[in-house]
Amino acid sequence: MLDGLVLAKALGVWLEVSNLVIPTLHDQPGQVRELARWMARNLGLDTPLHFLGFHPQHRMRNLPPTPAETLATARQVALEEGLRYVYVGNALVEGGGTTFCPGCHAAVLVRQGFRVVEHRLRGGACVACDTPIAGVWR
Repeated sequence: MLDGLVLAKALGVWLEVSNLVIPTLHDQPGQVRELARWMARNLGLDTPLHFLGFHPQHRMRNLPPTPAETLATARQVALEEGLRYVYVGNALVEGGGTTFCPGCHAAVLVRQGFRVVEHRLRGGACVACDTPIAGVWR
């Protein structure tokens, strides 16, 4: 499967990676760091990574929900590894749904849930510094 992601990226397909963070199974900073390093090396720094909070249901009711702090830490670790677009979903984490400009660090897309509440892009670039923002803008 991972080879398929690399091939898709090489063919110009827009990719975004989602990672369900399940407490006690794969929620350690070292595991996040390994994922972020792999992504940086194989998919590039501009490939978005979404950390999703786990909620117990169906056959996995024995595990707790993912704490927001764990998701915030995962986001921070991935950013430290150089990924430019790292998000948090299924939980409220400050800045977790916001796209920040990699040039000037201004918020260019601010989301609340699935809704964009602030949009500061012009032609796919940051209005503050004109740095291109990775994405499909047409």
